[in-house]
Amino acid sequence: MTRPRRDPRAERAAFLVAPGEGARPRLDRTSRRDGGGRPRRDPRRERDGQRVPGTLRPRYDLSQVALSRVARIEAGPVHEALPRAVQAPVPKVVVLDAPAFLVLVVPDAAGGRLSTHDRQVLGAARLLAGREGGVALLALGPCEGSGPAGADRLVRLDDPDGHDPESYDPAGRAARVAAAIGELRPRHVLFPESPDGGDLARRVAVRLRQPLFSDVEAVAAASLARPARGRRVEQRAAPGLLATLSSDAVADYAGPPREAREIAGPAEAPVGKDSSKGTAILSATTIPADPATVPLGLASFVTAAGSGVTDLATFRQVVAALHATPGASRVLCDAGLMPRASQVGASGTVLAATCYVALGISGAPQHLQGVAGCEHVVAVNTDLHAAMIERAGLAIVQDAQAVMPALLRLLAQEAGRPGEAP
Repeated sequence: MTRPRRDPRAERAAFLVAPGEGARPRLDRTSRRDGGGRPRRDPRRERDGQRVPGTLRPRYDLSQVALSRVARIEAGPVHEALPRAVQAPVPKVVVLDAPAFLVLVVPDAAGGRLSTHDRQVLGAARLLAGREGGVALLALGPCEGSGPAGADRLVRLDDPDGHDPESYDPAGRAARVAAAIGELRPRHVLFPESPDGGDLARRVAVRLRQPLFSDVEAVAAASLARPARGRRVEQRAAPGLLATLSSDAVADYAGPPREAREIAGPAEAPVGKDSSKGTAILSATTIPADPATVPLGLASFVTAAGSGVTDLATFRQVVAALHATPGASRVLCDAGLMPRASQVGASGTVLAATCYVALGISGAPQHLQGVAGCEHVVAVNTDLHAAMIERAGLAIVQDAQAVMPALLRLLAQEAGRPGEAP
């Protein structure tokens, strides 16, 4: 069997574009002249199709990169052939009617919301539950976002005596959690290894007379692991009834949202010699620290100023009105306008705050390293393309000097003191 010999000169002539008078010969390789094969990519045309019209600075929409290159060439520019606003599909809620077993999670849920550590514990519970098991969240009050965090069931434990869920009653809480464990009969119970969660887990272990595998840093369906002997060795054990999870050991649940069906828990803890009735604690509440004096590394809400803030007096009023801890960029600290202890960044203080508000901060790499552990970031800057705007979950493209008085007015109106606003 023979095949015709290639003629490179004839193939090149097929792509030749008729030049004008005195022009240089040009070749068009975007299509095949012989009717076979596939057209050659045109990167310039693809890039032009990704450009967003109506902006002074070139901006490109890369949301359509997943389309095939052939489809882009045939369809022409993306902004003409495809709709601009593409709505993301609504995730389907996973419903688990009859789980084979339950994995119970007892979060801290301070203020009725799950912390980052709580969501990590729910992620570990999903690993232990697998496909057949269900994850139940045991909350001593309202708990927001339990379904997207991975909970199939939500068990509400209401205090029969009507105490505030935020009140400090560790013995009573341990009694109610132990009663819920006895009624639900879960296969595993997970706690966060935090000051409150670790204390509660140990009280429940003593009450139930069950071993506790604490400080877990590796979770698998068949084993748990933790460091021991000064982190020189690793202890492994099969998942038991009670365990606590260290912070940043397991990733959050990233699957579709779960149902979080609410089910009734035990009405009250059993009365007996192990009950919390007759406790010596009559009334106890947690007194928050003064945000103006709390160290930056321990603050939960930080508001920082950068070179875009020139009115530091108004900035201090905003910090006081928000009940936040003041921070600053390195530029203001080097200029002596803010104390060195308030510097945020890799060369200052690395934050672990729940919320961080950056006023007039562009976002140098060292500063972004200092806010990498913040859960929510709000940025105010005039530059739409600033690195802090990209890092923020909520961005306000405006001068911080104009935003601060407006924010003070809104805070004064909510507090019912409109006359105090500037």
